[in-house]
Amino acid sequence: MLIAQISDLHIQTDGKFAYGKVDTVSYLTQAVAVLNELDPQPDIVLATGDLVERGSAVEYGLLREILAPLKAPLLVVPGNHDARATLKAAFPHAGGDRVADGGFFHYAVDDFPVRLVAVDTSEPKKPWGTFCDARAAWLEATLAAGGSKPTLIFQHHPPFATGIAHMDKMGLRDDGRLAAIVKRYPNVERVMCGHVHRAIQVRFAGTIASICPSTAHQIALDLREDSAGGFTFEPPGLQLHRWTEATGVVSHTLATAGDRAMIPFPWG
Repeated sequence: MLIAQISDLHIQTDGKFAYGKVDTVSYLTQAVAVLNELDPQPDIVLATGDLVERGSAVEYGLLREILAPLKAPLLVVPGNHDARATLKAAFPHAGGDRVADGGFFHYAVDDFPVRLVAVDTSEPKKPWGTFCDARAAWLEATLAAGGSKPTLIFQHHPPFATGIAHMDKMGLRDDGRLAAIVKRYPNVERVMCGHVHRAIQVRFAGTIASICPSTAHQIALDLREDSAGGFTFEPPGLQLHRWTEATGVVSHTLATAGDRAMIPFPWG
């Protein structure tokens, strides 16, 4: 099974650029073209939050237009820039139709060899994420219902400190609660996140937690404790997660800008 992950799209309308400099619409359009060129095609594309900038219906309408050409099916989960109800209405067939009433954008998909579990870590109008008792109870019950089937959890906020200080202040609160649950389910192959706009991975609760780069701008890699933060025009990217029964999940980061044409080696 091949799972593509895109994250932190930050789509804005009226030709607005993120920070006045980043053309997120063009970057996402390019990412969709790259995904459609892949051979083999992904079985599913996961979009791990901050899909638009302000959570408006107009922004989600533009996002739908950009993502419409995708050949592979799409699943979404909200980030701190998203609005749950508006996202659910805009993407009813990308996970929204599976969301149960209860205030959170949670759901599980059992249609593939790997089970996909979306966890809503967003906290309305706050940059940080939350994993409260109610979310913990839902995840515990959902993982228990899945038996031993290989499972991927995807969410926006990473459950670990990255060392990028200003982003860690906006990280996932109550991450120890999530770790305690994941540790009880060794069939969780990966916890896949966004939010930090960089490719990062760590050993977490008996598995691996990873962060996908942004399809647009990347957060500057500044590990100083007093860093004020900033962004860079390092290449935009996405990730491909290949699962086989023999190896589990193997992840690749793919830049979506630049010349990707393969040049054959001269010796064969």
